[in-house]
Amino acid sequence: MDSNVVVRSSSPPSHEGIRKVRTAIRLFLVLVVFGGCVFIYVMMPTNTYRQIWLPRIRAEAGSSTYFGAQGSTLLFYTFPIMFIAVMGCVYLHLGKKINDYKIESDGKTNRIAVWKQPMLVKGPLGIVSGIELTFFIMFIALLIWSISTYLTNGFKIITPQSAAKSHEKVWEAKLESASLRLGVVGNICLALLFFPVARGSSILPLFGLTSEASIKYHIWLGNLLMVLFTAHGTCYIIYWAVTDQISQMIKWEKTGISNIAGELALLSGLALWVATIPRIRRKMFELFFYTHYLYIPFMVFFIFHVGVGYAGIMLPGFFLFMVDRYLRFLQSERRARLVSARILPGESLELNFAKSPGLKYNPTSVMFINVPSISKLQWHPYTVTSNSNLEPEKISVVIKGEGSWTRKLYQVLSSPSTSARIEAAVEGPYGPDATHFLRHDNLVLVSGGSGITPFISIIRELIFMSTAFQSKLPKVTLICAFKHSSDLTMLDLILPMSTTTPYDISNLQIQIEAYVTRDTQPKDNSMNLRSIWFKPLATDEPVSAILGPNHWLWLGLIITSSFMMFLILIGIVTRYYIFPIDHNSNKIFSSPLRALFNMLAICISIAATASAAMFWNKGSNAKELKQVQHIEASPPRGSEVYNAERELESLPQQSLVQATNVHYGQRPELKRILFECKGSSVGVLASGPKKMRHEVATICSSGLAENMHFESISFSW
Repeated sequence: MDSNVVVRSSSPPSHEGIRKVRTAIRLFLVLVVFGGCVFIYVMMPTNTYRQIWLPRIRAEAGSSTYFGAQGSTLLFYTFPIMFIAVMGCVYLHLGKKINDYKIESDGKTNRIAVWKQPMLVKGPLGIVSGIELTFFIMFIALLIWSISTYLTNGFKIITPQSAAKSHEKVWEAKLESASLRLGVVGNICLALLFFPVARGSSILPLFGLTSEASIKYHIWLGNLLMVLFTAHGTCYIIYWAVTDQISQMIKWEKTGISNIAGELALLSGLALWVATIPRIRRKMFELFFYTHYLYIPFMVFFIFHVGVGYAGIMLPGFFLFMVDRYLRFLQSERRARLVSARILPGESLELNFAKSPGLKYNPTSVMFINVPSISKLQWHPYTVTSNSNLEPEKISVVIKGEGSWTRKLYQVLSSPSTSARIEAAVEGPYGPDATHFLRHDNLVLVSGGSGITPFISIIRELIFMSTAFQSKLPKVTLICAFKHSSDLTMLDLILPMSTTTPYDISNLQIQIEAYVTRDTQPKDNSMNLRSIWFKPLATDEPVSAILGPNHWLWLGLIITSSFMMFLILIGIVTRYYIFPIDHNSNKIFSSPLRALFNMLAICISIAATASAAMFWNKGSNAKELKQVQHIEASPPRGSEVYNAERELESLPQQSLVQATNVHYGQRPELKRILFECKGSSVGVLASGPKKMRHEVATICSSGLAENMHFESISFSW
């Protein structure tokens, strides 16, 4: 395979034009619009911004009778991000029209790949690439620059004379100034906090990110945010105590800052923060899950605390998160059509849902599942193992019994008296915008335990491509480690149970090295892999995109229309209710009430526009869903439970068995295996336990083999 250019399939000239348009959109949004936003944040602490630029902006935008002082914040901080989000939807919609199987690798791509190599492996940040470390250092530099500039400019105006006028000592005045600035800098973290957790984000793909891979950024931002806000609150309490103003803690001002609202926000944040401690999260996941809902009172009281003018800085990220969250809510209200399940002896199972043929997704996508009979509130993410091209009418996930929720589900399904129908709801799937692993000559997939599930989806994608395009594909080496020999049945899930699309794996070069670490020899398992077929209700719906096949265009329309509706509602309320009170009477309109109006306007505008879009698409979705109504929940041979050995006798399964070597009582020698891999470009993907991923990352970043390109697949929801 040529290392410089890899062509998977031909593409018409129109596709080349679309690629150029997408490249232009991406460069403009990232370099110009986003770069301008970064420049604004850099200039915010300076006197130039505060004394020259901001007064001029407020004089122009703040004089509006429809938006008041809030107008400058909306113009400066909110509109550019909304523009990026809408244009990102256009970028992603165009991406659906081109053939993503044509992937070119040139010197420029290889230089970028070097920056994606792990730079840090062990430590509080986990596995961090060169690009991530660079941006992290730049962000920390922005925070240091902001707080140092704020403090320098603030301390300059504090003199013994100015402090004496306020009946304070100089150090007390400086403590108050520092306390305020810590909160201001914390708001920078809050402005970015919600972007990584918007699962259907149109902004993250512009930077080559997915929501599941960006969770660690949310964790970093959350920790920095709580450190700064905790310091902000603690310093103010100390200041009030030493200046005999402790009564300030219980004041809720009608105008300006509401201290008690800030304290309630901080308490909500602290309770949430404590539950995210890794040990607590691992041992008491339900506590972690439920306390995360404290983000709602945290945000409400934060807005009451600082007022709508200043809260507008973090509005874009929170607004887009609310759009995403409401669309997820609409999808979760549907009952998914669960068709069948495959039960494995190692407390693992595969759930197969009917899906709309128009629903497309890429390998390593994630789908969230809720089973009300186990918990009405808990949603758990699982990797989608099926392939939307190979299995157009089915979407599958594999679940390993490693927690209380998953064990209960396994017990329900493995019970002899299994119900004829399991009620379930889904959100997603969410996944990458493109398949980047195809650009390598060789693929080495290293997994531990249930970490094999993302690689099942990758292998099925390669099976489809080897059948559909008859072109040369990367050579695949799957290295999988299991604790017990019963877990080897996970390998039976690599091939789909049944599919309407014929496939052939003879063109796929694949080698599987399976390691069983705790058993020294094969054990005779009393339970074989078996399948259960359910009888869903007629009201159960196949999994489909909530906004139909043109999802990204509809999302862009929702973002645009909801933001416009928000502006109209706020403009009307401000012009005809708030403005007359502020300017035609001796009263000043209540800041908390203004904040409440803004929050209600956000909720109403998002709910109205997203609901309208969903109902508009319901008709077109219904036509597509009729295509899969013929999928009956009945087993192929008339029995509800059948042994799957007969489907393992197929030729593809025989080829897979011949390509598999099983090693008992051993652990894989990863360093030796990886260094033996030949080829100009070797993609190394690791999924599974943290220790294993760190070991693979250390080997790839050692510099002893320049042809290895590492990627960690970790889901830290």
